[in-house]
Amino acid sequence: MGMTMTQKILAAHAGLDHVEAGQLIRANLDMVLGNDITSPVAINEFEKAGFQGVFNKSKISMVMDHFTPNKDIKAATQCSQCRSFARKFDIDNFYDVGNMGIEHALLPEKGLVAPGECIIGADSHTCTYGALGAFSTGVGSTDMAAGMATGQAWFKVPEAIKFNLTGKLQKNVSGKDVILHIIGMIGVDGALYRSMEFMGEGLKSLSMDDRLCISNMAIEAGGKNGIFMVDEITQEYVKDRVDRPFTVYAPDEDAVYVKTYDIDLSSIKPTVAFPHLPENTKTIDEVGDIPIDQVVIGSCTNGRLSDMKTAAEILKGKKIHKNVRAIVIPATQKIYKECIKEGYLETFIDAGCVVSTPTCGPCLGGHMGILAEGERCVATTNRNFVGRMGHVKSEVYLASPAVAAASAITGKISGPDEVQ
Repeated sequence: MGMTMTQKILAAHAGLDHVEAGQLIRANLDMVLGNDITSPVAINEFEKAGFQGVFNKSKISMVMDHFTPNKDIKAATQCSQCRSFARKFDIDNFYDVGNMGIEHALLPEKGLVAPGECIIGADSHTCTYGALGAFSTGVGSTDMAAGMATGQAWFKVPEAIKFNLTGKLQKNVSGKDVILHIIGMIGVDGALYRSMEFMGEGLKSLSMDDRLCISNMAIEAGGKNGIFMVDEITQEYVKDRVDRPFTVYAPDEDAVYVKTYDIDLSSIKPTVAFPHLPENTKTIDEVGDIPIDQVVIGSCTNGRLSDMKTAAEILKGKKIHKNVRAIVIPATQKIYKECIKEGYLETFIDAGCVVSTPTCGPCLGGHMGILAEGERCVATTNRNFVGRMGHVKSEVYLASPAVAAASAITGKISGPDEVQ
């Protein structure tokens, strides 16, 4: 019986020739990640367990991205604790105000994750790195603590779902629309504790930013991880970023998949997820007349340079609707600088947007864009649960940067064709 990509990576990191779905294994880790919310809990557990050192100071990353620059005393205290820990153990990959970015955009950009690696992070969207052909998954802070100390983690080997992609994306359709389409099709528990494995000729149509977005939201379908076949696009992305050897894993021809979905990318339209679940999807032509109060363009899902470019091209020469607040958040300092060079920031500001330092703030209802009762927001973020971005009676609609930018102009949920 053959193995999937995920199963091959887990077998290699467990020192085994073969693993099967449902098997419990202990695997060696290539990276352990935490942020300013989850790391303090992990540090407390680390100290409570009596650990005296970390397994490898180069294989731990801490990114202060959720409540930084610190929004209040509690946030400042959490970051202070992380700084002290990082200094004590000389953690190489500690990213704070001024050099940080949103963690799941920053680590790939820095070359800290690579094909074939095994990565855990105390953040549910750690599954992002499957875009590079890695196994990466979110864990609790206790697992992060154990991982920092031992360099290992326990896993139950997941079953797998195969997504065979064909065709080519249409204009103004992106990876965000693809993953919203998939979640709408299979539901928020449609891949529960299963690996979502993406392959097929359609990969040629998906940029690395598209893939990072799709993998990022695998958890929104209940997936243990999302992972893409490594191809020329992957190799080109990691070529000047990753400075260490890595292994590419492809599925065996007789790999076992519990389900297979064939998806023609050319058939996918701009898609919006309605409150209060990512599975509540409608295509843009089904949306109707829904006025909005706020737009957020950014996050670990859609804060990359191509997302900024898409939004800027739609907003150029136009103005944000008088009833809308538009917040744009480049995901890293590097992306921020590129936006300056390309003139995107000027476009955003001239249109009436506010541009923020990299932060997760509004995505989790933390700061920089909290919603009041009754307000609606179109966001390029990844979750729209009750109260996710503020008041429990506010509403979040998930969409691509193209739809978000168009909606900011019209003052209602709109497709990009409506403003061109």
